[in-house]
Amino acid sequence: MIKAVALFSGGKDSVYSTYIAQQQFFDVVFTLTLIPADTDSHMFHVPNANLAGTVSSAMGIPNRSVSLRQGENELDALSNALMDLGTEAIITGALASDYQAFRINMVCEPLGIRVFSPLWHKNQKRLLREMVEAGFRLVMVGVSAEGLDYTWLGREIDSKAMDDLSRISEKTGIQYAGEGGEFETIVLDGPNFNRSLEIVSAKSRWGRSSGTLKINAMRLHNKQSQ
Repeated sequence: MIKAVALFSGGKDSVYSTYIAQQQFFDVVFTLTLIPADTDSHMFHVPNANLAGTVSSAMGIPNRSVSLRQGENELDALSNALMDLGTEAIITGALASDYQAFRINMVCEPLGIRVFSPLWHKNQKRLLREMVEAGFRLVMVGVSAEGLDYTWLGREIDSKAMDDLSRISEKTGIQYAGEGGEFETIVLDGPNFNRSLEIVSAKSRWGRSSGTLKINAMRLHNKQSQ
């Protein structure tokens, strides 16, 4: 088994890539969350990133979260965190972003750390359906695209939601799985979760054409007792 750290936001792509890695030859011993000071970060997931540790806990994996200072270099912070964790490999949920993939590889290559991105360049529509059919519960916590209004905030991505996303994607050209930043998610349950999550308190914030669901409190449930 290869000792690995999963670059982790608590969203669908990082959770699913961790799940795939666990089915193969990786021992995911930590999840790593970098919380940028800049809400417009192109590298790291921002909405509800402070809850990534809670999602990781539900999966039974310890989390290391690093809050970046204003102006701090994100790649330097990633490099330092990986060196501290002493990992052999990093798992990423990168789908199609050359910007993100290039920079992660740029950090890991001199450290001798292997990069595993199991979702890379996969069909986005097929991937999203695979996640839902595998039993992952995905909830939208951020939207920023034509066709996605405030009613999507807090909406679970189920079969009906995927059909709606398909129609919106065909009409507006947005990426079906949100790879272009069209939407962000948090995962509440899945086949590799020891415990499930429930959103207890949350508040929607909406601007002219985008919004976020700020989660204030979550509750962990023992799955066998549900």
